Amino acid sequence: MISKQAINAQYKNTLTVDQAWYYKIIPSNLENGVLTLLVQESKNNSGLTDELEIILGKPVQISPASDSFIEEQLQKLYPKSGQLLNTSQTETYRINVQSDLFLETLVKEAKSLNSSDIHIETYGEKCRIRFRVDGHLIDRHKINKAEYPILINKIKIAASADIAEKRMPQDGRIRFKINNSNLDIRVSILPTLYGEKIVLRLLGSDASHIDIERLGFKPDELARYKLAIQKPTGIILISGPTGSGKTTTLYATLKQLNKTTSNILTIEDPIEYTLDGVNQVQLKEDIGLTYTEALRTFLRQDPDVIMLGEIRDAQTAQMAIRAALTGHLVLSTIHTNSAWGTISRLIDMGVPGYLLAGTLNLSVAQRLVRTLCPNCKSKAVLDRNELPTKYNNINISEHYLPKGCNSCHFTGYKGRKAIYEVININKELTDEIKLNSTNIDSYCKTNKITKLSENALNLFIDGETTLEEIYPYLINED
Repeated sequence: MISKQAINAQYKNTLTVDQAWYYKIIPSNLENGVLTLLVQESKNNSGLTDELEIILGKPVQISPASDSFIEEQLQKLYPKSGQLLNTSQTETYRINVQSDLFLETLVKEAKSLNSSDIHIETYGEKCRIRFRVDGHLIDRHKINKAEYPILINKIKIAASADIAEKRMPQDGRIRFKINNSNLDIRVSILPTLYGEKIVLRLLGSDASHIDIERLGFKPDELARYKLAIQKPTGIILISGPTGSGKTTTLYATLKQLNKTTSNILTIEDPIEYTLDGVNQVQLKEDIGLTYTEALRTFLRQDPDVIMLGEIRDAQTAQMAIRAALTGHLVLSTIHTNSAWGTISRLIDMGVPGYLLAGTLNLSVAQRLVRTLCPNCKSKAVLDRNELPTKYNNINISEHYLPKGCNSCHFTGYKGRKAIYEVININKELTDEIKLNSTNIDSYCKTNKITKLSENALNLFIDGETTLEEIYPYLINED
């Protein structure tokens, strides 16, 4: 069987797109003037060699490969204009840029694949559309260069952007109703060397389906988390990079706290979910509606729970502390590497340790790890030299590798799983915060607090993900 590594893209120009698709062939090697071609093993290939030698004008030898492998490589190496670059078991979509429904079709396709973003971009003579699925971009469509400006202008019109402006970035919004649910799309337009690039962020999903029990917390972590959010005052902070699922966790928390007896206010940029009973405010810094200004107004709105999309600066951090001190429960996110790193970050912002110690209820670090596709993952012997030195003695001899199939868009991964690091702030930690301590490893071990690296490693040991996926967490411990 021919492996994926046997295909070298440098030989693709030995065939035209039409030749590759008509004969269902893929160039594998060109040595001493002889072109090796892979052909579908199910076809009758008698006489094919002679025919190809006449057409291509060079000696040819053919080698059989599986039908599915040939189809996969044809889509990757020889995509046709307007054709899907990857296939899946979901509904098949064909993008016709000239159609008035092309944007709706594109968005429906992205939603069917649970995509968070659509990237529309051009590089010289190459124009493509990519979807971000499970945190990673995958190619979906190739667009003709001549059709690309038409596509850009249609999106600009839908987003109420200026079609004559091609030198400056622009932002806009598009609202769709798909399958009886409203979908808000944030549009970002960026001038690049070869033309304008557009990113569509799919927002406005209904949060009613989010369940705190199904986010990925381990039972002991969930118990500690629920205990902290039941407190009437204080701050709960969730840390992690962009796209790590922090907002989903916050909205699952708000859903848990959302009662007719509570007044919940949020300030977000952008509003990514909608939840009945929650008063949501969109950040508008261009008119002065910042996190700080919104917080000042919130405190006059008789709130019980306040959710800030992000603590970005010292002023916002101090306002959040003030809100917690005056008898409110404050939820927010922050960009740090670990749960304890959040405390260090706030102290660096100028928040006094004694105020932080008196208001912080809980610090959570969160990440999303891609999980292997169950339909195609393959078992292999583990080379312990690939592990960081600290983990050479783990009790595992085999692991799984991503292979790729139609079901996972040939990525080898399907879906993501959240991992957490949950630290409740008790008297012992309060004293550490007052001393501006930055190392609590001994405390975590004594109190059986599982760190991000440990939860990631457990997913690997259980065969749910790959070493490549968790490696950054194993070498990036605070």
